[in-house]
Amino acid sequence: MIGVRESVMGPGRVLLATGAWLAAAMPMGARTVSDVVRTMGPAARERLQPHFERLRLPYPPRAVTLVALKQERRVELWSEGAASPAFVREYPVLAASGGPGPKLRQGDLQVPEGFYRLLWLNPMSSYHLSMKVDYPNEFDREQARLEGRNNLGGDIFIHGKDVSIGCLALGDAAIEELFVLVNDVGVARVKVLIAPRDLRSQPAPEGGPRWLPTLYERLARELRRYRR
Repeated sequence: MIGVRESVMGPGRVLLATGAWLAAAMPMGARTVSDVVRTMGPAARERLQPHFERLRLPYPPRAVTLVALKQERRVELWSEGAASPAFVREYPVLAASGGPGPKLRQGDLQVPEGFYRLLWLNPMSSYHLSMKVDYPNEFDREQARLEGRNNLGGDIFIHGKDVSIGCLALGDAAIEELFVLVNDVGVARVKVLIAPRDLRSQPAPEGGPRWLPTLYERLARELRRYRR
């Protein structure tokens, strides 16, 4: 999160971490991913499985894609693995800052736009639970290098609660479902597409950096795979 940072230690104690170091940094008695899956997993799966059963899809799926649409304020969950992606369900975005356009620098309050992956699950989030998005990715860093921009920001999460600055807040029940699903599927098999609006049915916004129309064209082509 930008401004109000994600914490793996709870409110008032900020600690940024990745990979195995995150687990090593947890204080004694801290909640782990396994703890969350054990305590919240059964209820989360019970809520999710009817959506998969309705579509005759296996749970957990081989892979999933999250499609985040900023203007529509929703995140769509798609199951991968069949001939074409299958729409499972959607979640309303309860809070997000900024407007159309990519994130360019620390403090601009923008939610990133582009093609992302998840890096890790945070069971000790100040916002119930959270999932770390890999902004800035290689594309973001390359555009910044070409434009001479520094301090791109980071700490972009999909998380619970209903407040956010630069992240996507989905509420606690929704993040419990997605946290458990991502754990069951595997973090490496989750894609995150973030678009300014639904480019399947609307034109891309105008303006912005000169490379932005090309990014929007790529997003629009990819989103055509995800037709409801």
